[in-house]
Amino acid sequence: MTSYRTIFLSDLHLGMRGCQAERVLDFIRHHEAQRWVLVGDVVDGWALARSWTWQQVHNDVVQKLLREVRKGSEMVYVPGNHDGAARQFVGLTFGGILVQRDWVHTTADGRKLLVLHGDEFDGVVRLAPWLSRVGARAYELSLALNTVVARVRERMGKPYWSLAAALKDRTKRALQYIDRFEEAVAMRAVEAGVDGVVCGHIHRPELRDVVTEAGATLYANCGDWVENCTALVEHHDGRLEIVRWTGAIQRDAEARGDGVRQPVAALVPRLALSTEAARLGLDAGTLGAER
Repeated sequence: MTSYRTIFLSDLHLGMRGCQAERVLDFIRHHEAQRWVLVGDVVDGWALARSWTWQQVHNDVVQKLLREVRKGSEMVYVPGNHDGAARQFVGLTFGGILVQRDWVHTTADGRKLLVLHGDEFDGVVRLAPWLSRVGARAYELSLALNTVVARVRERMGKPYWSLAAALKDRTKRALQYIDRFEEAVAMRAVEAGVDGVVCGHIHRPELRDVVTEAGATLYANCGDWVENCTALVEHHDGRLEIVRWTGAIQRDAEARGDGVRQPVAALVPRLALSTEAARLGLDAGTLGAER
């Protein structure tokens, strides 16, 4: 068990077929922290609205996180665009989890970091949400192939590797988009008068200084648990590090939540579905019945 002062997790996308929920569960099982910060898109309400793909292992991840709170860890939840319905609960605490639109984290060495998901700096999400949903669907299709590749590699004893991430790294337009995103998020930190920013959204783990007009600003992106399987961690002395969790997964009873298998619908976070349900003229109960 590895201990950290803070663990930042982003873009789990529970409920989406390409989600690496077993790896999330394995990571949580092997790590503990005084504070956990969920940096958005924990549950994928968009994917769940299209087709019900909530699995038992997704329940197990939710149970495991809740167990960390019961054990005494603090937990802050900053919703993203795929679980944006939770933003209506900003300022409230549910089961020991504080919901915030954005949040300032102070490291052990005194640095102040603005924590936000980052979708507000994505022009497609902000200006053309319908196009964003089309892109999300195409992204899911690419991840279907990615899942097949990952399973074959696992059976061969090789570490996890993301085809989707490799394709993104080789696309010039994607790299240009990432650069603009990083610069825009870093400028937001400058405007807020803090030392840096922690975000997610673009599924690109990164930890570096971004040079702005005001000087160098720390940019930290947690990555995701669809393509990269990464987390941002803060050591007890304040040092930050990107941890990649792509090794072999230990599959046993102890890795599952509280060790009790719940009915699949028992722990589904329905608040993540409410926005999509309203758009479709349905209620969350109707969507839940489609599993």
